[in-house]
Amino acid sequence: MSIMLNSLCFSVLSVFLFLYFFLKYYCSSEKILPPSPPKLPIIGNLHNLGLHPHRSLQALAQQCGPFMLLYFGSVPVLVISSANAAIDVMKTHDNIFSSRIKSSVFDKLVYNCKDVVLAPYGEYWRQMKSMCVVHLLSNKKVQSFQKVREEETTILLKKIQESYYYSPMNLSETFAVLANDIVCRTAFGRKCSGDQESGKKLKELLARFAELIGTFDLGDYIPWLSWVSYVNGLNARLEKVAKELDDLFEGIVEEHANRLKKKCDASDYDDVQDFVDVLLRIQKENTTGFPIDRVTIKALILDMFIAGTDTTYTTLEWTMTELLRHPKVMKKLQNEVRTTAGTKSNVLEEDLGKMKYLKAVIKEVLRLHPPLPLLIHRESIKDVNIKGYDIAEGTQVLINAWAIGRDPESWEEVEEFKPERFLDSCVDFKGHDFQLIPFGAGRRGCPGIQFATILIEMVLANILHQCDWTPLPYHGAKEQEIHLTESTGISVHRKFPLIAVPSPPCL
Repeated sequence: MSIMLNSLCFSVLSVFLFLYFFLKYYCSSEKILPPSPPKLPIIGNLHNLGLHPHRSLQALAQQCGPFMLLYFGSVPVLVISSANAAIDVMKTHDNIFSSRIKSSVFDKLVYNCKDVVLAPYGEYWRQMKSMCVVHLLSNKKVQSFQKVREEETTILLKKIQESYYYSPMNLSETFAVLANDIVCRTAFGRKCSGDQESGKKLKELLARFAELIGTFDLGDYIPWLSWVSYVNGLNARLEKVAKELDDLFEGIVEEHANRLKKKCDASDYDDVQDFVDVLLRIQKENTTGFPIDRVTIKALILDMFIAGTDTTYTTLEWTMTELLRHPKVMKKLQNEVRTTAGTKSNVLEEDLGKMKYLKAVIKEVLRLHPPLPLLIHRESIKDVNIKGYDIAEGTQVLINAWAIGRDPESWEEVEEFKPERFLDSCVDFKGHDFQLIPFGAGRRGCPGIQFATILIEMVLANILHQCDWTPLPYHGAKEQEIHLTESTGISVHRKFPLIAVPSPPCL
């Protein structure tokens, strides 16, 4: 009897298992997935990324199409490589693709993603973004830092004039210091360069942070290999940098908090200029209608640093690179700047609106050299069908802004540096024209575009107004041969510093 019972149970179990696997296969086979290149067991398509993923993914997209599905380990990743595909993700279905991926690297470095850039889509993120837009990055607030921009630009010009004729300048380093100083003054109320110990420490920490934030943690995609991060030291490095940054920010925030405690009269707040003071005031008065804690303040300040410094100095570096490679373009831009500024010693911010060619040059640089070639990963929060393809909930999305800027469907002569293409065009990089999205678009578009843009324009206009520039060729290179080799990482700088020799303008 027991033998018959066991046999019956085995038969029933076999039928259920057969039906389970049959239905699973049948249902999955009914789904229509985007084109994919061949993948390997366990690692999926991780081997396809290479040292410069934006270039590798562009090459794959030329084979599979602008709407391509990869697998990083077991995680599906949708790669977008055209303006039309970007519209589907960042506009038509923006509400579905507005969340961020879960990353152990992000969690450890950025306060468990309590910032604006990396926070998952939801009420907390909406409140944080609203607070930043209204109180930190509004047009009024950005304009309030005009004096800071003018003073730091004047200091830069003096440094350049000291190098006339004889001393080549490391423009990469110069632009990085300038961006750090301006962001430090707007965030903390003081500079972060020179002999100040906290400034030196912050600069060194941010460099290590930038290196680690783009690090790939294998455990995020192949969970049973998460131990590798402990063996190779990644986990220890993440925790060390996070702890040191937190200690530094905690000291700065506490210093500001103690200073504000001494101001009993609310009218005293009218003199507050930097971001930390603004956030502490919001915390004290609860003017936003929701509480913010010390961790949130530090996370938001970290956002300001990473976004404000990196975007600015990368764009300045690539702009001067392209101008030095194209002397005719530089001369044309200098003529515009010098004609507009007239007899003024410095270009003023009120002059920038008249410089159409300057804006065209910056657009062309951002088309060819977006600071983040692969915009920060998004993630779908539910199943969706796009262009006839089934995209599952939890699919990560990589938007290749670098490939979109070089898509022949949107641009002519895609590899040529031609700012003139924008002179009679209304295409802009503010998130409405999807063929040019260096700062993203939709709900997750960068709220600090104005902060970065006005600084980039101000610096470029002044150094071109005050100086002529000659490239310093590398050993064995021709005079106009300037390397375009890119660094590796989440943001892409020049691999080699940009060196040039300034001289007084030949008017």
